[in-house]
Amino acid sequence: MVAQVKTLDAQFFDRFETEPLEELPEWKSIPQNANAGESFAREFDAQLNGKTSRLVDHSPNALRVIAESYRAVAGLAASQCSDADALDRLLNPARNHYRLETLNVSVHAPMMRALQHANYTFAKKISHTADSQDQRHRMVPGSRPLLTLADTRAPDYITPALVAANPRAKETYERAIEEAWFAKNLLLDRGVPLEIALYLLPNAKSIRLYESGSLLHLLHKWTMRTCFNAQEEIFQASMDEIAQLREVHPELAGYIGPPCYLRAGITTPICTEGSHFCGVKVWLDFPNTARSI
Repeated sequence: MVAQVKTLDAQFFDRFETEPLEELPEWKSIPQNANAGESFAREFDAQLNGKTSRLVDHSPNALRVIAESYRAVAGLAASQCSDADALDRLLNPARNHYRLETLNVSVHAPMMRALQHANYTFAKKISHTADSQDQRHRMVPGSRPLLTLADTRAPDYITPALVAANPRAKETYERAIEEAWFAKNLLLDRGVPLEIALYLLPNAKSIRLYESGSLLHLLHKWTMRTCFNAQEEIFQASMDEIAQLREVHPELAGYIGPPCYLRAGITTPICTEGSHFCGVKVWLDFPNTARSI
């Protein structure tokens, strides 16, 4: 591709800086420490306190600001629409049919933009596989690690619940992980650049990140990812996040759940997954319905 561009414009790449990767600020300002990855991982995991995702910051005045923003859109005074009523008009699918749409139209709906002003930040630990899925929610961006700066000599990975529940599968899985890490370390000891050796690591590799989003975009993510058909780790992270939202803003939590929870008693079909319906009436007791894989 580069060669083809040069045939059309020989000076094209002269317009861009081409300094070595190691000269970029992320690398240049950080002292090289072979044990830095392990120290970072231990500190981060201690902060999670056993959770997949932990709330580390949020808008303390979210409810008031959301309500005031809604009233600004609707041209209403507080005497005409209380904070509680404003929240209900925005989040109750029986009153706001935007929430029943199978396509996410929130960013195009003036009233829904009131949810843009409440923000939440989470620290989370998921596998490389789950992180690649998680990034599909482009409007909930994260600060993800540069893997060459967070490498660990010891295996550092996520074990799927199904594998963990089967001793023989778990033994095979762990052996494969250990062999991959051993091979990576062997290449490093032989002088292979870290960025090359890391290609040997499995998709189970743990990724630790910080992720922030407005309620507008988190609401869409939580609706999609609390469905029982969602990827396991992202489902668990979303459930962790909603549980912690319930602690800081209990007024919001009752409006959050999978599509079936939002649609039940209002419209049909209740489940939007068609033939992929999980077979569980989640809407009857969400978030207490147990998920089995």
